[in-house]
Amino acid sequence: MKQVEILKTKATEQLVNEVDVGIHVVDSQGTTIIYNQKMAQIEGMNQDDVLNKKLVDVFSFHKNEDSTLLQVLKTGNSINNAKQTYYNNRGQEITTINNTIPIMDGKQRIGAMEIARDVTKVEKLLRENMNRKSDTHYTFDSIIGKSSAILEVIESSKRATRTSSSVLIIGETGTGKELFAQSIHNGSNRSSAPFISQNCAALPDNLIEGLLFGTKKGAFTGAIDRPGLFEQAEGGTLLLDEINSLNPALQAKLLRVIQEKMVRRVGDTKDKKVNVRILATMNEDPIDAISEGRLRKDLYYRLGVVTLFIPPLRNRKEDIKELAFAFMEKYNHLFGLQVTNIADEVLQTLIQYDWPGNVRELEHIIEGALNIITYEDTITYNHLPMHFRKKTHIKPVSTKKAPQPSVITEVQPLDSYVEEAETLYLKQVLEHYHFNITKTAEALRMSRQNLQYRLKKYGINKPR
Repeated sequence: MKQVEILKTKATEQLVNEVDVGIHVVDSQGTTIIYNQKMAQIEGMNQDDVLNKKLVDVFSFHKNEDSTLLQVLKTGNSINNAKQTYYNNRGQEITTINNTIPIMDGKQRIGAMEIARDVTKVEKLLRENMNRKSDTHYTFDSIIGKSSAILEVIESSKRATRTSSSVLIIGETGTGKELFAQSIHNGSNRSSAPFISQNCAALPDNLIEGLLFGTKKGAFTGAIDRPGLFEQAEGGTLLLDEINSLNPALQAKLLRVIQEKMVRRVGDTKDKKVNVRILATMNEDPIDAISEGRLRKDLYYRLGVVTLFIPPLRNRKEDIKELAFAFMEKYNHLFGLQVTNIADEVLQTLIQYDWPGNVRELEHIIEGALNIITYEDTITYNHLPMHFRKKTHIKPVSTKKAPQPSVITEVQPLDSYVEEAETLYLKQVLEHYHFNITKTAEALRMSRQNLQYRLKKYGINKPR
């Protein structure tokens, strides 16, 4: 029997320290008797700093506000999902969402237990959102590139500035989706109104709802009257980044706001009219997101009134040289350097590389090179960051004699020739993959949507 009791005690101790929530237990005098490792991590404390000490001797709380643990000790009533901001013994601010219950021995109250989740960083972000002003400095002139792939998207984006329709911007990470979003805002008649951007994957579900739609005082413990991002962006533009990371319930509520142009704060009973243009971004194919349950089909159709596909850098390699020189100039200015050239072998390496991180990765490589360079005026291969050099190699220039061009018997416009060549190649690849759109798109390194657009454009249909 004694061995069983020891096992229970050890198992309880291990469980308390293994769970991914903070656990804090005090006795009837407010002295800490259980304080797990996660709680110590949340509060930036050592367990020895808190165990066997009175709560009020370790932590400080806002004036006229008591610890949720001490409140439960006094009243005997549980507190659920209460937000609490307080300070540790070094004066560091901590914000947690707490569920606190009394511990009873029959009718006698002998202590209180609290389960806490850390929202310190999130609360700081919420305050920054409340205080921030529109900060958009990108326009269409900021977009670098002359390839047909990027020029096509720029032209479509410019046409989108004429209306207030929703825009869905699709592109891999690092392709510059927010650059296009800001350009659309700045090119529209909403440019003098707020532009607010929010990454939907940056916050947990229980906080993103209040951030988007606002909160009503009394909606939950600690809730105050706070306008959401829709209200803050009134008359302007709201960019929702990684929209597919929102849970389905929030996507449904977002759809309602977009359709009815009315927003209701969390805990409120009244709707408020809003005039906001919605731009949204995704870094995956929306068809895949819908089929795998990450994106509601009705929200996709509502957001995708205008759909833009930002091409990955590997599909616009003719822009790499211009981008590289632009980034070189940017960091020349920031670092006080006078680098004027990029060696041919470096440009060759940049063009051969596949760029999984897209334009952002290219910028980081040039920035890294200018951190290494000293007095030289040219970026050479040895200036490239070591991790990049390990992933790449310079292919020797072919010594084979270049094929001689055949005699031209008929001259046609270049656009027509390119269109014919692209149509033929698409047909060949489709036939190779038996008209499987997904496999064909993967082989061509383009999204399903982009491929389907081209098939429709060129009138390519599956043989019957």
